[in-house]
Amino acid sequence: MTVVDLDLTDPEVLRDPTAAYGRARELSPLARMSVPGMAPMWAVTRYEEARAMLADPRFELSEESFAFRPEVPEHCKAYLRTMQEMNGREHTRLRRRVAPAFTPRRAHQFRPRIERAVRRLLDALPGEPVELVEHFARPLPMDVICELVGIPESDRPQWRSHGAAVAAGHGQKLTEAVPAIIAGAEAAVAARRAEPADDLVTDLLRAEDQLDDTEIVTLIWNVVLAGQVPTNLIANAVAALLDHPDQLAALRADPGLMPSAVEELMRWCGPQLLTVPRFAREDVEIGGIPVPEGAMVTAVMASANRDPRVFDDPERLDLRRDAARHLGFAHGPHFCLGASLARVETEVALAGLLRRFPGLAAAGEAQRSPDPGTARLTALSVTGLG
Repeated sequence: MTVVDLDLTDPEVLRDPTAAYGRARELSPLARMSVPGMAPMWAVTRYEEARAMLADPRFELSEESFAFRPEVPEHCKAYLRTMQEMNGREHTRLRRRVAPAFTPRRAHQFRPRIERAVRRLLDALPGEPVELVEHFARPLPMDVICELVGIPESDRPQWRSHGAAVAAGHGQKLTEAVPAIIAGAEAAVAARRAEPADDLVTDLLRAEDQLDDTEIVTLIWNVVLAGQVPTNLIANAVAALLDHPDQLAALRADPGLMPSAVEELMRWCGPQLLTVPRFAREDVEIGGIPVPEGAMVTAVMASANRDPRVFDDPERLDLRRDAARHLGFAHGPHFCLGASLARVETEVALAGLLRRFPGLAAAGEAQRSPDPGTARLTALSVTGLG
C-alpha cells in the first residue's frame, strides 16, 4: 500500500493543511510526517483507523512527544509534567479529581455565568471595524475558565498575557511566562485555603489527602491554559459562518440548530488539526501498514473529520448534519476534558453575537496563522455592529 510523505515545512501544507491532509487521506490511511524540531512520525489520516489508534492502549503518550520544554528556574521544573503526558492509573487518578468540574451538567449550570461574560464583552466592543479575536474570542474563554477554576478577576489580565505567550510556543516571553503562571497558580491555592469558594481550586484542596501540593498547582495552571482552546473554535466558527451566508441565514432563522451547528463547526473547522503524538509500545499494524515499536504516531483530526467513508459530502458545511461522531475533541482516555464546557461556551458566544448584531459582516479577509497543527486566526475584523 502507498505511504504518503508529508513535510510540515512545505508551503502548500502551511497554506492549506486541511486540503493537504485530505489529499494524503485519499492515497493511504497512514502518512510519514516530518516535523521541524521533532523526530519523524506516522500520521493516521482516516477516521476509523484514527479513532481506533486513539483508544488503543498499545499507543501511549510520553514526555518525549512534547516540544514545550522551555528553560525555566529549577523550582518550576516539578510543575511542567502535566496530566496530558500521563497514562494508565496515574492519568486516571488525576483526571477523576478534575472531571466533576467539566461534566455536561456542570457546563449547563455554568451557562448563565458564560452569558454574563458574553454580554460584558459585547457591551465593551470598540467602534467598528472590530477585531473580533482580540476583543471577543480571546478574552472570553480565559474569563470563563478563570471563573470556573477560581482565579480572582484582578489576576486575569496577567493570565491572558501569559496564556498568549504559551500559545505562541517559543521565545523569551514563553520562558518568562512559565514562572509567572506557576506563581499565579500558587497564589490561587493560597487564596482559597484562606477563603474557600464554589470553584475548582477549592474542590482540589478538599482532596488534599489524595493530591500533593505540586499536583494541585500543576492541575490548576494546566486547566486554565487548556481552557483557552475555545478561542480558536469561536473565531473559526464566526469566520466559517460569514463565509457561508446560507448556513448563517439558516442558523439565524432557527436558533434551535445551535447545538448541532457547534458539532458541525467543530468537525469542519475545529482548531486542533493533529492530536498529541503517541508512542507504539510494540509492533502494530494500522490500515495494513506495519508501525514499529517506539514509533511516534499522531491522528490527523482535520482529515479524519472529512473522511467521505464516514461523512457524506464532507467538504460541505451543513449545520443540520449529525456530526456528533467527529474527532475534534479526540477520543479514548485522553478525550478533551473540557469538551462540554467548550460546546456550551461556543453556543453562547455565537448566539450572543448573532442576536446582538443581525448585520454582522466580515471586514476584509480573516488572517490565518501558517500552522500545520492548529487552525487559528490571528485577526478577524467585522462590521455591522451598529
